[in-house]
Amino acid sequence: MSDRTEAVKAYLLDLQDRICAALQAEDGSSQFIEDAWQRPAGGGGRTRVIENGGLIEKGGVNFSHVFGTGLPPSASAHRPELAGRGFEAMGVSLVIHPTNPHVPTSHANVRFFIAEKEGEEAVWWFGGGFDLTPYYANEEDCVHWHRVAQKACEPFGADVYPRYKEWCDRYFHIKHRNEPRGIGGLFFDDLNEWDFDTSFAFLRAIGDAYLEAYLPIVQRRKAMAYTEQQREFQAFRRGRYVEFNLVYDRGTLFGLQSGGRTESILMSLPPHVRWGYDWKAEPGTEEARLTEYYLTDRDWLAKV
Repeated sequence: MSDRTEAVKAYLLDLQDRICAALQAEDGSSQFIEDAWQRPAGGGGRTRVIENGGLIEKGGVNFSHVFGTGLPPSASAHRPELAGRGFEAMGVSLVIHPTNPHVPTSHANVRFFIAEKEGEEAVWWFGGGFDLTPYYANEEDCVHWHRVAQKACEPFGADVYPRYKEWCDRYFHIKHRNEPRGIGGLFFDDLNEWDFDTSFAFLRAIGDAYLEAYLPIVQRRKAMAYTEQQREFQAFRRGRYVEFNLVYDRGTLFGLQSGGRTESILMSLPPHVRWGYDWKAEPGTEEARLTEYYLTDRDWLAKV
């Protein structure tokens, strides 16, 4: 591994440690368990999962570093020039599913990819972002989430937040439902338009911003009372999350097609989900307001 690749790996391992420590402290009654694993074709990772806690019903913060001699179809489909190259892929990916339906589900991912072929220049890029999936949404939380995202992007150019916010809205769109998965955030991929050091600095800015974006929302909402009916609505909405991850998510497809560890890849799925035939929220309810007002790809900072 090159010094650059080692530096990225060291950052990602430290980020996993910091996020797990902060979330475990916030939960207060459960701990992450670690499952270190090896990939037969090359590489491995650290899967960390927390379940049935005071705050988190199920969550995972995973680090993986895999490598091989050929890329899976999901990676080379939109980049045919990568076919036949050896690759390394590493990243931290997390999903937190709280028990309380007033606390949103959160997802974040930061990753680095490099593909090499003898006699040719290496191809590398960074990717990642974070997004929020509320069930009983609150405008204050949505504005805070996007304000932190904007602040993380500011040092890298005024156009960065609006571009990656729009990309997030476009990427996390459930096409067969014609609705967003959540209220968005940031998403970027194939990032190599800057030099390596600037691109890596941006990755660190996004990775470090996740806790600043999420923890204040958790702290405001985690003690709110909720009903079984609200938990049922949460389970229906979690179904949308599952549909997106299994049908569209590039990370899930890459992991499964590259022979990744299935348990770690599917860690992102919530523990309790419901589907009902042609289920719809009652008009005029909080549940209906989620899709009518919050899940609309709006500019949350327009009035700020």
